[in-house]
Amino acid sequence: MIKIITKNTPLKEVLELAAPCRCNSCNHGCKFGSGSLAGDDAKNIANFLGVSEEDLKKGFLEETELFNKKLLRPKLIREKGKPYGRCVFFDDEKGCTIHEVKPLECKTSIQCKDYGEELSVWFMANHVVDTNDAESIRQYAQYIKSGGKLIEGAGIGQLVPDREKLRKMLEYGIL
Repeated sequence: MIKIITKNTPLKEVLELAAPCRCNSCNHGCKFGSGSLAGDDAKNIANFLGVSEEDLKKGFLEETELFNKKLLRPKLIREKGKPYGRCVFFDDEKGCTIHEVKPLECKTSIQCKDYGEELSVWFMANHVVDTNDAESIRQYAQYIKSGGKLIEGAGIGQLVPDREKLRKMLEYGIL
């Protein structure tokens, strides 16, 4: 039986649940996007490729934004006129060419398991949503309101337990 994934599930347990996978379900996402970096991902990928972090950022990464937070992710190789594209590190024959050091979001976005979506929410709640940024909280609240998946401990009131602070954030009040 699978353990319930919560916001407070330790990274070690999350990585055990999201054991590295190269199946077609998981590789499908690599053909249409890439995962965001967190923690030491940039350093680890740069070391793996034998380039400086600066060269990695210039040549292989691009900025994206989610919940009002700027994140780095591997560049997408887009077909003309398409908003999506293949991850720069994905090869049709080999799969992920940086599999051993791929970004944390890629490691935790396993699509072939029933709990893959919960792992994605775990990543957002722990590495994207900024509980001190009112706009991040408002955007996350909209994600929830529009039917976004939740896991235990990642509700808006759990992320910002101070009810008055949360009210001000959601009502565009002065903090």
